[in-house]
Amino acid sequence: MADKPDGDVEMVEDDWASALAEQELAASATPAAIFQPLSGDLPPGQGRDIDMILDIPVQLTVELGRTKLPIKSLLQLAQGSVVELDGMAGEPMNVFVNGCLIAQGEVVVVNDRFGIRLTDVITPSERIRKLNK
Repeated sequence: MADKPDGDVEMVEDDWASALAEQELAASATPAAIFQPLSGDLPPGQGRDIDMILDIPVQLTVELGRTKLPIKSLLQLAQGSVVELDGMAGEPMNVFVNGCLIAQGEVVVVNDRFGIRLTDVITPSERIRKLNK
């Protein structure tokens, strides 16, 4: 930086010129120069498996039903209160992973624990189509 006679500080032109040149170079680069095309030939030890993401935790949620309540009714809830849900008995329940519907299923009890038996799994193409809406 250099001082102007009036006391203001001004950037050295070389810094601006190099920054602009770098920006122009990045803008003129073609995508082919940035990303290498995928090919069937991979270097040894670099398989196309998904092992590196298999340990990432996700949130699985099973939705029994939903309802809307006015705050007045919500404040009147006490132990033993029954809240009516929009889901019908015997109706399949929605299974979500990180908030995205992936399947439907039915409740099962195994060794005094609840579980869900998947009856219909959403295909990947259907999931992508729903995301694009």
